[in-house]
This record gives sequence, C-alpha cells and structure tokens, in this order.
Amino acid sequence: MPDPVPGLNQLGHAVQAAARPEDAQLEIVPNPRQGVVYLVRFTCPEFTSVCPVTGQPDFARLVIDYVPDASLVESKSLKLFLTSFRHHGAFHEDCTVTIAQRIVTAARPVWLRIGGYWYPRGGIPIDVFYQTGLPPEGLWLPDQGVEPYRGR
Repeated sequence: MPDPVPGLNQLGHAVQAAARPEDAQLEIVPNPRQGVVYLVRFTCPEFTSVCPVTGQPDFARLVIDYVPDASLVESKSLKLFLTSFRHHGAFHEDCTVTIAQRIVTAARPVWLRIGGYWYPRGGIPIDVFYQTGLPPEGLWLPDQGVEPYRGR
C-alpha cells in the first residue's frame, strides 16, 4: 500500500501515542504561505500530565499561538505529542515550557507563545506563559480567551 502522506510517519497511519514526551515525534509540513505573517492557534482544552511528587493527575487548558516560517506543525503529531504527557510526571512550568521548546525546535517558527492555564493544585491555579520574543510587526494577535480562574 502506498504511503498515505509522503514524508509523514503518523498522518494517515494508525499510530499510538508515545509513552513519554521525549519519545514522541513532532512532525512538520511545508508552509504554503511562507513569507505571509499570520497566526496559527492550537487549543488543547483537556491536557493532562501527572504530579511528579504525588502521581496525581494534573489538568490544563493549553493555548499555543505561533507564526510559521517555512514549516507548519502537523496537527495529528501535535495531538500525539501532547497525549504522551498523560503519564509523564513533571511540574506545570516544565510541561508548558517543554512543549513550547519542542515546537520551536521542530518547526522553527518566526514567533511562538504558549499559555498553560492549569487547574488548581492545592487550591491554587498555576498559569504558565512563555514566548520566544516580541510578536512580528502587523500581526493580529487575539487574546487567548481564557478567563481568570473561576472554576474553569
């Protein structure tokens, strides 16, 4: 049977999520609008990882915004990458920044920001924000749309 999407190992194939984020493959595809300044947003409303101390589940809403350069993040591989955190023990800050840095390494965007809006642990919500620098001139940058914590 021919390769459903040449050059991609996950899209068009039956694939299981990696057991660990470091084993997950984050794939890219060519940007058909290279040179145009536009924003791509991924929202993951049900991200999960586990507390590295207690092993209890942690939940977050992630909002990932980036301005692509030559490559786009392939969305199925992103979903599988994010799913690989399901049994991964790490603090909120580490999960959020790790995700951002893996996307930057794979896709080399012009600009990226991530908002990790974590549900309370010990009664305190922890929100983690990371960006690679100032957004490009002329970029329409909508609010991430997540209200301050009120029982998200």
